[in-house]
Amino acid sequence: MQIGNRPCRIYGEAHAEYLLLQMTGEHELQSMESEIAAIAQSAHHFLFAAIPVESWNDALSPWEAPAVWGKQGFGGKATETLCFLTEQVISTLKRQYPLPENVKIILGGYSLAGLFALWASTQTDLFYGIAAASPSVWFPEWMKFEQQHPIQAQHIYLSLGNKEEHTKNAVMAAVGDNIRTLHSRLAERGADCTLEWNSGGHFKDADLRTAKAFRWTMEESR
Repeated sequence: MQIGNRPCRIYGEAHAEYLLLQMTGEHELQSMESEIAAIAQSAHHFLFAAIPVESWNDALSPWEAPAVWGKQGFGGKATETLCFLTEQVISTLKRQYPLPENVKIILGGYSLAGLFALWASTQTDLFYGIAAASPSVWFPEWMKFEQQHPIQAQHIYLSLGNKEEHTKNAVMAAVGDNIRTLHSRLAERGADCTLEWNSGGHFKDADLRTAKAFRWTMEESR
């Protein structure tokens, strides 16, 4: 489905109790079928929208930051991406499909898209849950920002690969301590949250890790 100028992929069913949204890069669309199949192991009814972003580093970063690896820095255009999501994607899907008025919206994603989902929940209370798989919580100034602008969703899934913090990149090595701190912080505030450790590094089973994140966030009886 074309939403704005973007070809969004829609999966699932129209009469859904959950609306799942994921910002995706070109690299993720190839494994989207396996991710959806894994999410569908849940007993819940969902409508899923994969929303492509043109420039991953720019569209999903909350503010500008210098390059951490390679030469490409971060353009800090997450506010524009969130506006597109709330003003165009969600309203279009609600018009096109008979979603219940109180449909539970879960925003999820992998890596920088996971960070974007967490950040988006500091900006609005629109999201029932956040499914953040291996989120880039190493991002400069993120932890300080979240302390001042707390995540508003009440159901938050966090995960990380157990080799991710063992990197020679000093900025990214903070990811382990940061995600533990974030999980503790959310728990202290009374949120329903979990932190799951997966085996391997950052690029292992991204589709299945993201599916697991969405599945957990849909399970209410814990």
